[in-house]
Amino acid sequence: MTEIQEASIDRVPRERDTKDIAQDLIATALPYWEAEATIVRRFFKKRPTREDHIFWLKAQLWKELHPVDGYFTGLQKELNDLAARFPDIDKTIDRHRYHSLLEQLTQEFNHYVLMADVLEYLLGNPVSAADTFQLSEEKRLGDLRRAFVTSGSPVDKAAVLVTEGGGARMFREGKKLKGGRLERMIASAMEVIYQDEKNHYKEAASQAARVVRSKQDLVRMKEAVRAVSLQRVYMRNEMFKEPLTSEELQSCLHLTPGAAKAVRA
Repeated sequence: MTEIQEASIDRVPRERDTKDIAQDLIATALPYWEAEATIVRRFFKKRPTREDHIFWLKAQLWKELHPVDGYFTGLQKELNDLAARFPDIDKTIDRHRYHSLLEQLTQEFNHYVLMADVLEYLLGNPVSAADTFQLSEEKRLGDLRRAFVTSGSPVDKAAVLVTEGGGARMFREGKKLKGGRLERMIASAMEVIYQDEKNHYKEAASQAARVVRSKQDLVRMKEAVRAVSLQRVYMRNEMFKEPLTSEELQSCLHLTPGAAKAVRA
């Protein structure tokens, strides 16, 4: 082994293996994911109106069509790009990798289909992508994620992947819904999506952990995870008509008003 190789190994934190780092990242995001769960539980508990349901469904459908910035660029573009690479299978792209990407895209589109069916039932007429909209906190979330992804730091980009989906907490809560036909449709859709996504955060944390090469990397990654996760909470609260007040959110996340403002700045 050369001196350069030995020095490279010494820069990697030997006292912590990848599994420990992944667990640390999950623990960092967990309070924010549970805050999302609290928002969803409170929304459904208050017996939302038809208009309330239409509002969150239209906002969620926009999200289903526009996955995480920096990893996906919109389902239509991703499908077009993948179709264009079909002649390259087993040339410049392995067939297993191609199949995995294809499964991801069809899974994401199925989530849109399931939610669109619920909205269509509520509206009583066919729906399309034109019926969706991007909320202001969702736009802020997208801008924040994009800034991390394009910062040039692999640590920042990996942090965004950890936060994707909010640990599937919205779907975990939604699948428990009981009641009439509408509630059963929502619960059924949420169950499918939850089963598809419930382990994504573990895989993402494991991938992100492999990017960490120093204690400084870990600190930076955790700071990015907190920032994006907090903005996810504000996004989810807006989507569900703000069932939690600002004070309740700060209490739930053990944030001081100043700390919350600093993270969102």
